Amino acid sequence: MVRDLRGATSRPFAVNLWVPHDGEDDPVDLAPHLARLEPFYRRLGVEPPRPAALPKFADQVDALLAAAPPVISFVMGVPPRWVLESAHAKGIAVIGTATTVDEAVALEQAGVDAVVASGSDAGGHRGAFLRPVEQSLVGTFSLVPQVVDAVRVPVIAAGGIADRRGVRAALALGADAVQIGTGFLATRESNASDVHKAMLHSDAAKVTVLTRLFSGRTARGIRNGLIRELAAHEGEVPPYPVQNALMRPLRKAAAEQGLADYVSLWAGQAAPLTEPRAAREYFAELVRP
Repeated sequence: MVRDLRGATSRPFAVNLWVPHDGEDDPVDLAPHLARLEPFYRRLGVEPPRPAALPKFADQVDALLAAAPPVISFVMGVPPRWVLESAHAKGIAVIGTATTVDEAVALEQAGVDAVVASGSDAGGHRGAFLRPVEQSLVGTFSLVPQVVDAVRVPVIAAGGIADRRGVRAALALGADAVQIGTGFLATRESNASDVHKAMLHSDAAKVTVLTRLFSGRTARGIRNGLIRELAAHEGEVPPYPVQNALMRPLRKAAAEQGLADYVSLWAGQAAPLTEPRAAREYFAELVRP
């Protein structure tokens, strides 16, 4: 991937990794979890999966350091010291992601070059790591100025920013840059499924919720049929990566069949501000004076 990106652009780019959480490598009895999802497998006509082992975090880091992208970013934790030292020795900048002020301070103390202040408005997976997600839900425009005051490294605002007004507001609060996810997910060049894009521009996008049902880690997305049906089991699903593997065939089949009720419809709270347009056109609007 790094090689392909270098062939496509001379500009800087980042590659992102998830920091592993304690207990995610522990063995899991799959039987009750497969039984819970069996009606959904039948409904979509797919076979229950056999979860395979994922690459180890250390192996992913080693491969990434060898490829040496301009920037490596991390979510859901503080990267180990050896990772930071190895990256800096190769001239690679390192970005960490914080959902609270304390997390931002911890990342700066570890030696990252910049911090993403990711507010609870943001779509996709939450990056909380010092306290439970439920205790780390700080809105972007409350979080950003506090993080700016607490750290000396550059601060990148993320969450609930989908148009030029949001960009200006984040910069006015002291952010050095902004990071946008949902807005670009909605563009024509995005790899999001057609049904996902359609939902981003529907009335359903006005309501997003936090759920562990699709991956085993908490993420914000548009509430759909599967979330409603399995709401009572939020606390029972196994951790990532097991739940992610169990859900993968359902997500894939649903995207192919255009069934929004079984797709992980990741979206931030500013999703209703997005438009179906070219990424170039969208970017030009974001940076317009």
